[in-house]
Amino acid sequence: MSLADIRTDYRRATLDEGDVDADPIAQFTRWFDEAVRAQVAEPNAMCLATASPDAYPSARMVLLKGVDARGFVFYTDYRSRKGRELADNPAASLCFFWAELERQVRVTGAVQRVSRGESEAYFQSRPLPSRMGAWSSHQSQVLPSRDVLEAELAATQARFADGAVPLPEHWGGFRVVPDEVEFWQGRSSRLHDRIQYRLEAGAWVRRRLSP
Repeated sequence: MSLADIRTDYRRATLDEGDVDADPIAQFTRWFDEAVRAQVAEPNAMCLATASPDAYPSARMVLLKGVDARGFVFYTDYRSRKGRELADNPAASLCFFWAELERQVRVTGAVQRVSRGESEAYFQSRPLPSRMGAWSSHQSQVLPSRDVLEAELAATQARFADGAVPLPEHWGGFRVVPDEVEFWQGRSSRLHDRIQYRLEAGAWVRRRLSP
């Protein structure tokens, strides 16, 4: 089959201005809860796009670990490529795609580190192997071999043999503070519904976008 022949005609639902909440975070929470109930695989998986100071982009999948009126939170190694890019250029874009519901949500905004206390609370909630891994890996650094990583893990396990693993200085959360959120509902014949929220003078303004 040719790639040009692969297509899906979306017919599951519609999205009208009257269907959405005035607050994009409330609307996101509604859609997220529906994705969970629909048993979407990893509904909190999102594509995170960052850019270097000279505007060279990069994107990867990460997991949403918190959302409230302040924004969307994820955690990472601050020394990673995304961590370095966000330190130099603190803006990002997120994209959620829930194929089972024929829905997509896009978020853009400024990025800030979450408080050390928030990072600590989340880090200590992680499974022990994940906490060990945060100490064992220097994310995005060139690795000579898998054996080197396994040796680092063994050293970490010996260091924290009592299971008391502290939060590393190089690890923590980022919050994307949205200034634009778009909700996309697939429709037939590529005439999709798109409702965009933009923060203008401190208030959210809704508008429909052409597909």
